[in-house]
Amino acid sequence: MHFFDFLNIAGKYPFIGTLVTFLAGLVLMPMVLRFAKRKNMVVRPNKRTSHNGAVPNIGGLDIFCSLLLVFITLLMFNRLSMPFFIGFCLLFAIGFIDDRLILSPYWKLLGETICAFFLIFLADIRITSLYGIFGIDELPFWASYLLSYFVYITIVNALNLIDGIDGLASGLGIIYCLFFGFWFYLIGYEYNALFCFSAVGSLFVFFLYNVFGRSSRKIFMGDSGSLILGYLVTFFAFQFLDINANTLPHDKEVFRFLSAPAALICVLFIPLFDIVRVALTRIKHGISPLNADRNHIHHLLLRLGLNHNQVTAILLSISLLFIALAIFCKDVNMYVLILIALLSGILLIFLLWRLVDKKEENQ
Repeated sequence: MHFFDFLNIAGKYPFIGTLVTFLAGLVLMPMVLRFAKRKNMVVRPNKRTSHNGAVPNIGGLDIFCSLLLVFITLLMFNRLSMPFFIGFCLLFAIGFIDDRLILSPYWKLLGETICAFFLIFLADIRITSLYGIFGIDELPFWASYLLSYFVYITIVNALNLIDGIDGLASGLGIIYCLFFGFWFYLIGYEYNALFCFSAVGSLFVFFLYNVFGRSSRKIFMGDSGSLILGYLVTFFAFQFLDINANTLPHDKEVFRFLSAPAALICVLFIPLFDIVRVALTRIKHGISPLNADRNHIHHLLLRLGLNHNQVTAILLSISLLFIALAIFCKDVNMYVLILIALLSGILLIFLLWRLVDKKEENQ
């Protein structure tokens, strides 16, 4: 069978991407573990961690390399934008360097900005419409670029910061890629779906090692993984917004999200709500939003005495509930859906703080 025929089959049945990247990730992971230990790219217990022993922190290398198989193939047949691919590789390199040398937040932000230039300006993957919010539909170019950059930085750093316990960032990534993958598949965007399902396979290998790995087999995602995860999710999110803002074939209209921006907020609610809440809390106390602390939602759940797997299961379950809200309320007024999501988040965090305070008062 000609290789191009195989590519067409993969486009028609994008779930093949999951199998390809999963098998590639399984083969590569032992080599990644040996490389990390040989180069001493490990995380040792400190005041911001809750693990034992030295654990390799370059799980992103396995995710990146397994995805390359699919991405390079698509690039060869003009199914992938070269600027998008360059930005993806650059952001991985920035994360990998940070895992090795620990860059300052400002240098990381500069690197993320450079990669945003490739994604938003050169690849022209951006938010083009406000869906009537504030009476605005199509955005002027300058507003489109600024808003897209702000959303990109928010998503990338939200997923980077939520990566604080076993399985959380990768679990959320798997859920997001499945949501977008099935939606792209249903509306006939097969190669976008192939992107998504390929990412699922890569992330699932890491998830298994990160959550269920013991002693010599355990690995953390590191910035090399969480940053490229944010990059991919941003790409899927921008495509989701752009496609919903434009004309779908008549037989696909049933899959349109009339309140796409609000639905997207629901889909990504856990990391987005957490990064906004933490940033506002730091600003309120006169601390830079870029400073690290242990005030994220997963840290609060850990303070209740839950272990990593329990916290991850709770947050993934809540994320699924918000995605269900997005699906069932896809045609609800945008302001109403945002209000429902926001009030739900405030109520949940209020209850969580009450439980934390009560537990610590009784100690």
